[in-house]
Amino acid sequence: MTQILAGKIAVVIGGSGGIGAAAAQMLATEGATVVVTWRSGEAHANALLAKLPGSGHIARRAVIEDTATLIDLAADVQRAFDRCDILVNTAGYTKPIPIADLDALTDDFIDDMFKVNWRGQFAAIRAFAPMLKASGDGLIVNVSSIAGLNGVGSNLAYAAIKAGIDTMTKSLARALAPSVRVMSVSPGVVATDFVPGRDAAALDKVAPTIPLKRVATADDVGRAIAACATHLTYSTGSLIVVDGGRAL
Repeated sequence: MTQILAGKIAVVIGGSGGIGAAAAQMLATEGATVVVTWRSGEAHANALLAKLPGSGHIARRAVIEDTATLIDLAADVQRAFDRCDILVNTAGYTKPIPIADLDALTDDFIDDMFKVNWRGQFAAIRAFAPMLKASGDGLIVNVSSIAGLNGVGSNLAYAAIKAGIDTMTKSLARALAPSVRVMSVSPGVVATDFVPGRDAAALDKVAPTIPLKRVATADDVGRAIAACATHLTYSTGSLIVVDGGRAL
């Protein structure tokens, strides 16, 4: 069977777990050689590499809010492969805060949220842009959220920042065309440990409120990310919603 991404190098920032790991799996299945980054979970990253189809995959440490590590990562990928064709931004964090609790959204918290969930993604793109442009068929996929569309999510700052990710996607789609495409994939509720305190019981409670009657799996989102590289090849600046209809 022909592997659409054979010969491509894909870098998945935050790829050692959850959506990032699923994206790495899907991209490798399509033939890409994958670079998975980890922040503190080196063992998880190495375990993932052992499961990926194909060969040549590597894991490297990168801290999304530490631009120097992202610059070093790009240089490392350049040395190892002399190219990067796909960059996937999945790193980030959040904290549940009631939408009306304005006092909990301190200046420091907002600054930290922006640094980890927007500035870092842009810094990664900036570091990898030369290689993506040189590819001539580069792709950036930013993982956003339906919180950026409806303002409902783990907290107000997170929702606003994800709206900013979508704006970044559209702006860079114009700025980097035609050599690089830029896409956003926006999940709804996903069965991962991304949101602290959201356990299986909470997910079971949410599922009946979703038109498709289940929460997303990491694989659901990973397939959408891979589709941006394999099937949506005439799309750029687009927002792909993967929420089972929750945002309707």
